Amino acid sequence: MTTQLRAAVLGSPIAHSLSPVLHRAGYAALGMAERRYDRFEVDEAGLPEFIERIDPAEWAGLSLTMPLKRAVIPLLDEVSPAALAVDAVNTVVFGPDGRRSGDNTDVPGLVNALRERGVEQVDSAAVLGAGATASSALAALAEVCTGEVAVHVRSAERAEQMRQLGDRLGLRVRTAAWEDGAGALAHPLTISTTPAGATDPFAEALPAEPGVLFDVLYHPWPTRLAAACAERGGTVLGGLDLLVHQAVLQFEVFTGVKPGPLAAMRAAGEAALAAG
Repeated sequence: MTTQLRAAVLGSPIAHSLSPVLHRAGYAALGMAERRYDRFEVDEAGLPEFIERIDPAEWAGLSLTMPLKRAVIPLLDEVSPAALAVDAVNTVVFGPDGRRSGDNTDVPGLVNALRERGVEQVDSAAVLGAGATASSALAALAEVCTGEVAVHVRSAERAEQMRQLGDRLGLRVRTAAWEDGAGALAHPLTISTTPAGATDPFAEALPAEPGVLFDVLYHPWPTRLAAACAERGGTVLGGLDLLVHQAVLQFEVFTGVKPGPLAAMRAAGEAALAAG
């Protein structure tokens, strides 16, 4: 019987994280009362010490949120090709021998969430934003988009970074002005990766028949952009879709149980958001 019964989410700020709600719901659904999942406020400066204190005989792994997804990479023994491609690790697994392995479940989580809603393949797409989540969005689009991806960004530096990432992923990336972001919804699929409020101005200028919108925010929800898209008949996915799908993949590697209890984890997340 495994003794690696602990896991946690780290980040700063971390109080808002729904990860403990999701993972604990998964444990409850499968009768894993002996397992623990906590959250800890950890910034980049404190991460090395936290990692060093971990006993791999007790800990299965860690979930990481901002600002730790890149900062953790030098502390790991191995990093998956998927995580290296986007320069972001959101999952650390501890081997019984103490080896630390990093992976990224955001990318397959995005893909799985889209497939759940029937989005298997599109001939073009758009991304709003150019941060770490936008990088994961591009990696996901490399699996589902057969044509060009328009990335709407604010700065020339960010534009160049996204073009370079597209080249590494074998994806045709065209950068576009941020101010033209409302037009992104004319594509069959748009992934919005921006902070709350950033896309609000686009809600008033959407195409008459918007495509699928995947807005990765879950609080506040719905965003003005998501609400406007839904009102016009567009298909809308939200941040909870991503959070649940990436979390169930983490659950599987932390526990060794497949498939993870997706329905129970989703229900817990929905209840937590409804409760505020």
